[in-house]
Amino acid sequence: MNWLTNVVRPKIRSILKRETPENLWIKCPDSGQLVFYKDVEQNQFVIPGSNYHMRMGATARLKSIFDNETWYDVALPEVTPDPLKFRDERKYADRIKDARTKTGMNDAVKVGYGKLEGNAVVVAVQDFDFMGGSLGMAAGEAVVKGLELAVEKKSPFIIFAASGGARMQEGILSLMQMPRTTVAIQMLREIGQPYIVVLTNPTTGGVTASYAMLGDVQIAEPGALIGFAGARVIEQTIREKLPEGFQRAEYLKEHGMVDMVVHRHELRATLARLCRLLTKAPAAEGFEARTAPLPIDLPASASPA
Repeated sequence: MNWLTNVVRPKIRSILKRETPENLWIKCPDSGQLVFYKDVEQNQFVIPGSNYHMRMGATARLKSIFDNETWYDVALPEVTPDPLKFRDERKYADRIKDARTKTGMNDAVKVGYGKLEGNAVVVAVQDFDFMGGSLGMAAGEAVVKGLELAVEKKSPFIIFAASGGARMQEGILSLMQMPRTTVAIQMLREIGQPYIVVLTNPTTGGVTASYAMLGDVQIAEPGALIGFAGARVIEQTIREKLPEGFQRAEYLKEHGMVDMVVHRHELRATLARLCRLLTKAPAAEGFEARTAPLPIDLPASASPA
């Protein structure tokens, strides 16, 4: 009897057992609703019921922006992976290896070059899954490389920011990426091409203090957390209770720090039209020019194509 109980039954169960993927269902952080993963993926990672915008990986983001989901991956410069030989509870080199295995990316920023409604653009995406999208030497080099390519191709540059800030394991070397990216943005401005920033959830720390707030147009996704220091730190510093929704995209739009809050389903069309307006480029063949007004006051120099 023990043989039947301890050997035969477990073997039968193992044969009949169906493996269930860990991410088959997603729980909405806002409403607690359980949603089928494939439904969320097909909906651009927006929860259908609550419209909660979940984080998107870099590859999924690029697919959602470029025509026919095709683009050229921009080769990024190699950097020293662990310049300070940093170690806390674990070696920094081991953390990088784990992040690369998890995301399939070399570092936190991926850059692509392709067409957006027929017009050439360079797009950079920060992936929060790679060590919180933190800004280190490799990420800084990626942003600078993307901006240099936009200067070379004389095309707009769009960046999707998602970060917890500078990467502490690289110390001052990570902080130096803030002025470097700022200089590269100025190079793009000097040739008259637009620099458009899309702030996603979350965008904080040194990234907010540099290239994430230097856009010619600042767009935010609904509900995105955007700020430098955390709300708790600010409350402890000023010894006051912060208002409801502080540091969220909608609050920042009301107070003039963000130009528009755009739903992810409308983001591609909005970016395409902004690029046409700011470069005075005609609508490409096969793409209908949208005449509906944008929810933003553009400079007088920008006129509809």
